[in-house]
Amino acid sequence: MHLQDYQDKFKHISFVRKDGILQLTIHYQGGEAIWTPAEGGLHTELGRAFYAVAHYPENKVVILTGTGDVFLTRMDTAGNLLEIEVPMIAAINGPVHIHSELPTLCDIVIASETASFADKAHLTSGTVPGDGVHVWWPMLLGPNRGRSFLLTGEEIPAAEAKTLGFVAEVVPKDEVVSRAWEVAHSMAEKPDQVLRYTRIALTQHIKRRLIDDLGYGLQLEGLGILEAMGK
Repeated sequence: MHLQDYQDKFKHISFVRKDGILQLTIHYQGGEAIWTPAEGGLHTELGRAFYAVAHYPENKVVILTGTGDVFLTRMDTAGNLLEIEVPMIAAINGPVHIHSELPTLCDIVIASETASFADKAHLTSGTVPGDGVHVWWPMLLGPNRGRSFLLTGEEIPAAEAKTLGFVAEVVPKDEVVSRAWEVAHSMAEKPDQVLRYTRIALTQHIKRRLIDDLGYGLQLEGLGILEAMGK
């Protein structure tokens, strides 16, 4: 599948490709991204975009970034992201409080000084965190801190995230994307298969955990939603 086959099929994701590097920018009508679960919203588009990108063999590095002052904070998937078999860089331009597991599943996370991380889409909004966040954040932060993060809606600023080890670099906001491209160009000089096999080696254990635990978590999330609806 080539870029021209899918780049015009997404309302909330724009694509730029150069020198074997593909940048995905999430947005809503050209502005800050909004997480919309309806058909055709960012929720469905991201999964489809990751699937399309995963099936384009000429990409060497993929960059994921947002628009404006935030990455993703408003709400009106991880599996497909992990199917992308080339290194991924997250260029986090601002706060990411909705599905913050997505950019942190990238191999290299570069965050702006204004970025922060939280999970505002689940327990703090009355929903069981069972759609993958319950797997990833305890893996990333450790069992106790990860559970606390999901239970309290804690916001972790970029500087602390770097200290905790899940952000590689913190840079000024206007340098986030350019720094991501600099790192991507450096990696793109490596042989294609070396990049692909390295990505597979680094993500296989994460995919295995998601396969083992995602289904049960989704059932609990669904039951929680039904209980809240009084059914």
